[in-house]
Order: sequence, then C-alpha cells, then structure tokens
Amino acid sequence: MPATTADPPAPRWLPGRRPADFAAAGIVASTRQLRQPLHIIRGAAGLEPGVGLHGTVVTSGAGYELLGSLPPMYPEWLGDRSFGRVHGVRFPYVAGEMANGIATTSLVVAMARAELLGFFGAAGLALPTIERAVRELATTLRGVRNWGVNLIHTPSEAGHEDRLVDLLLRADVPKVSASAFMELTPAVVRCAVAGLRSDRGGDVVRARQLFAKVSRPEVAEMFLSPAPAEILRVLLDRRQVTEDEARLAQRIPLAEDVTVEADSGGHTDNRPLAVVLPAVRALRDQLAQRHRYPRPVRIGAAGGLGDPAAVAAAFAAGAAYVLTGTVNQLAVEAGLSDAAKALLAKADLSDVVMAPAADMFEHGVRVQVLRRGTLFAGRAKQLYDAYLAYPSLEEIPAPVRERIEKDVLRASFADAWSDTRRFWAERDIREVERAESDARHRMALVFRSYLGLSSRWAIDGEPTRVADYQIWCGPAIGAFNRWVAGSPLAVPERRTVTQIALNLLEGAATVTRAHQLRSYGVPVPDEAFSYRPRLLS
Repeated sequence: MPATTADPPAPRWLPGRRPADFAAAGIVASTRQLRQPLHIIRGAAGLEPGVGLHGTVVTSGAGYELLGSLPPMYPEWLGDRSFGRVHGVRFPYVAGEMANGIATTSLVVAMARAELLGFFGAAGLALPTIERAVRELATTLRGVRNWGVNLIHTPSEAGHEDRLVDLLLRADVPKVSASAFMELTPAVVRCAVAGLRSDRGGDVVRARQLFAKVSRPEVAEMFLSPAPAEILRVLLDRRQVTEDEARLAQRIPLAEDVTVEADSGGHTDNRPLAVVLPAVRALRDQLAQRHRYPRPVRIGAAGGLGDPAAVAAAFAAGAAYVLTGTVNQLAVEAGLSDAAKALLAKADLSDVVMAPAADMFEHGVRVQVLRRGTLFAGRAKQLYDAYLAYPSLEEIPAPVRERIEKDVLRASFADAWSDTRRFWAERDIREVERAESDARHRMALVFRSYLGLSSRWAIDGEPTRVADYQIWCGPAIGAFNRWVAGSPLAVPERRTVTQIALNLLEGAATVTRAHQLRSYGVPVPDEAFSYRPRLLS
C-alpha cells in the first residue's frame, strides 16, 4: 500500500508581552486595536474562542489553538477601493451638497485637503453666486480634483440647468452631483457626455465624474444605463456634444457613482436604506452584464447615517462609499447660523417632519425638515393647501387670507407679490412675465417665496423669524446628537466637517472589527460595538 501522508500539525499561537484575552474587558480592548492583526484562539476544543494580540504563530508545540487571523482594519478599506483611485481620495466618504450654500466652499476645501470629497451646495442659489463659489474653489484647489458642485433638477426654472451646466463645463469642475432628477434632461446628459474621449488603450475617459443621487430603482436605472439616444440627438442638433462623444457615451453608464439616498434630510422618499440599497445594487449588476460595461460601477449609500453603527451597516450591505448630509450642518464650516445649529443640536430621532418643497412646490414634492423648535412645516402646509384649493390669491376667502398674511407671510398679498416680483425680475424676468398673465403661477411664486426665505432666515440667523426656520434634516440628526453627547464633538467649535467624517469612519471600522470577531464565535460584548468620538488627526 502507498504510504500515507500525515496531516500537518495545526498552527498554534504563543503570547508575547500581552497575554491571551478571554475575558470581556480584554476582548473589548482588543477590538480597539484596529491597525494590528488579531488572532482568534482557543485553549482547547469545546471552549469559547478568545483573542490574541501580537505574539507568535508556530506550527506545533505549546500555545493556544489558532482558529484564524484577521489582518489590520483600516477605515480607508471599508468601501470599494476603486473609489479612492478614481476620485483621488483616501477615504470612501463624501460630504453631500447641502442646498443654498450650506455646504460652503470652506467645507468643500476642508474635505479636499483631508483627502475626502465634498460637494458645494449650489441648489437654490443664483448663477452669479455659484460662479463666484466655483471660481474660489478652482483657485484655492488648483490642481486638485477631489471636489465638486451640485446640479439639482429645476423643472420650475426653465433654462437654469442648462446655464449651470455651461458654467460647470467652462470652469472644468471635476465632479458633479446630480440630485432630485425624476427624469433625464439634456442638461444632465450633457454634463456626463461632454468631453468624453478614448485613451490609447481604447478605454473611455471622462472629462468629469457625474454622481447621481437616487431613491428609487426606476430613477437609478436611468443613470445606470447609457445616455438615451433621443437626448443625444437633441444635444447633437444643438452642437453641444460631438459625434465622437455621443458614440463613446453608448459604451458607459451615464454615472459610474450612484448614491442611494434613503431616509435623508431634504428631498427624500423616506425609504429604509436596507431595502433600497440591495435593490439598486442588484439592478446595477443586471445592467452591467447587459451593457457589458468595461469597469465597475459604484453604488454608494446616504440617508440615516448619523453614527458609526449606521455607517458600518451601509458598508456591510455593500456600499462602495457613504455620503453624509444632515450631520454636516452642525459643522463649523457649514453655512448655517448658530441659532439654527443650536436647534439641530437639540433634535432627537423623531423631531423631523415632511413639508412642501420650495423648488418643486407646484408638483407636490415634499422635503424632510426639523420639527422641533420651528413652525415652518405647518405653515408651509397651509400655503400648499391654499394653492390646491383656490385658483388665485384674489379668490382665497378672507379668513384664510388673513391667517396667511398675519401668521405666515407677515405681509399683505400685494406687498408679498411686490417683493417676489422684484426678486424674479433680477433672477429670471420670464417668471414675472408668466405670473402677470397666470394668476395661479403668481400665487405659487408668492407662496414659494416664503419657503425660500425660510431657509435663508435659518442660514442668516434672522432673530425675528426663528419660528419659521426651514432646516433640512433626517432622523440621523437624533442618532448623531446621542452619539456625540459628552464628547469633544459636542463642543461646537471642535465639530469640524473632517472630525465628523474621520470619527464616523473610525467608529465604523471599530464596529466592523467587533462583528468580524463575533462571526468567528468570539463572545464579543455589546460594549465593543460602541465607539466614542475623539479628536483625530
């Protein structure tokens, strides 16, 4: 009979200067050693595993039975590694584009310098204001490509998207985040397609990276598919893209970074991330196979990310990167008044509510805002109910009219229209012309003016209008406030956007490490899944 080969001896682990950890306190301490390899060990068969830090792995002899080893855990590795390579960042983390410039140029610069990615909140701002911000970013971050600007769908302002895309292309903005799109427009397609070229190897090279925020699979499908032929034809007829660019656009998806936005502040469908993210990831896989895309398409996660456990859960569900918004309004760099930040800092999980949206008021679209400390949501609903019930300002019954003028507008309808008319005469005279021949549109513009001003009052800290502050936020604000209570991040002047980002990532890595050990059978105490914020560098 042929000789049999004996099984090699099972590897063993010998402790070094630190003994093996089998007790709860030692296991918790080991989980905090993220950047060290950990060994899962056992004293004898049938006993619960413990953890070995440092020490030596040997092939036989004394020591503990080695069940497995975990390599170091780095926050940089939590997401898709291609995200860092493509976007020139160290971490798979994005600070989202809080509208009306709340995501300031200072916030974007701080993120870029920390090897993170941030988007300027251009939504709701006039083009000259956006242009000044883009010029500042391009000058301050010259030669740096890890920054971007928001492109929001604006169906109520004809031509605004096209003019903004003209600006973004002219300024060579490296990243653009498209949000609130329910259908594709020539502007957003042009933003993705203009400047496409092929390199020497035949790969398609983008002039800028388009991110797409979505909350529904049907919207995700539009951005995960190649640019529609009918829109490309429109752009070709306008001479806004070339034949070569249109041809290359058929080989790649419109966006290679699609952010699934769950129960977030502002525009949201209030859907759970655990439901929407897997659906969009599966859809991505189907479309990638159907169209034979040459490189991976990344699906990120946003909405409800207010503490490390939520961030870790998003990465565990397959998110290539995470994007935060609500919590960044508390950052030093955020363009929100101290008074508004103080209201946010007191909010809990349920202190949010849905209210009519200024940018899509006529369409019945709603946004998620802060409820505690403000009457904005109820007052905005009064305006929308009146808009639905009556054809014009003049036909609103006297009791309703008096309540709106006194409690909401604090002005007569005539004076409110005069102020609104002056605003639109400077921003887009076509809106004034339409309103003067369409009484219902005039009513919409007057009511929208309150919704727009309410955000401006929160940004400026207008003391006479605290009860009317419109502050976009989701339930993540409550989770964040609970997490940072009593920590350095509870101190306003220490709460920078980068400290928020680094602590969420460090905490997510800690939670992930604890779960790794638990999945090996180590009796990891619940305490190991908690991470307290601290000042990081």
